[in-house]
Amino acid sequence: MHGEDKNMTGIPAEKASHILTLDNRRELRATGVSKVDSFDEQTVVAYTSLGQLIVRGENLHIEKLSVETGEMTLTGNVASMSYVGDEKRGGALSRLFR
Repeated sequence: MHGEDKNMTGIPAEKASHILTLDNRRELRATGVSKVDSFDEQTVVAYTSLGQLIVRGENLHIEKLSVETGEMTLTGNVASMSYVGDEKRGGALSRLFR
């Protein structure tokens, strides 16, 4: 794979489509995840194709993580999700957090 993580479609994970699905604030499924930087029961920091995703809550657990497919599943009590924008994209979020 020559240094790039790719999903099942052959697209590098950092360029893959990013979808979040939150089910009753108890299960969060995400695609387009290239890596998880840090995690504990209150905070999970993941890098996605649209920037850094920070999930906060209680009793958070990573049930599934595959950088090959870009898929991640978290369980617990999700209180908030926020993004720190990708500086290269120059979007509104990246300007807000400068």
